[in-house]
Amino acid sequence: MTQRRDWFAPKRYGYGAGFPIAWQGWLVLSVYLAVTIGGAFYLAPRQPAALFVLVVIMSLALLQITKRTTRGGWQWRWGEKD
Repeated sequence: MTQRRDWFAPKRYGYGAGFPIAWQGWLVLSVYLAVTIGGAFYLAPRQPAALFVLVVIMSLALLQITKRTTRGGWQWRWGEKD
């Protein structure tokens, strides 16, 4: 059985993920930023609706990946150590 590696650290306060803690997390984040920024420069003047669809799809994909690969999962945290 393969052991799951965590790519993102949990937020200390609140709900969700914090910064990447593995190279895979940094890769996911940089691909997200490259595609959305590159799409903004390329699609914004030509097809703003396509840019909107691209950003929504990329954001949903990033949320799903971070949710599945965050250490301890996504849950509300009040600042105590887990």
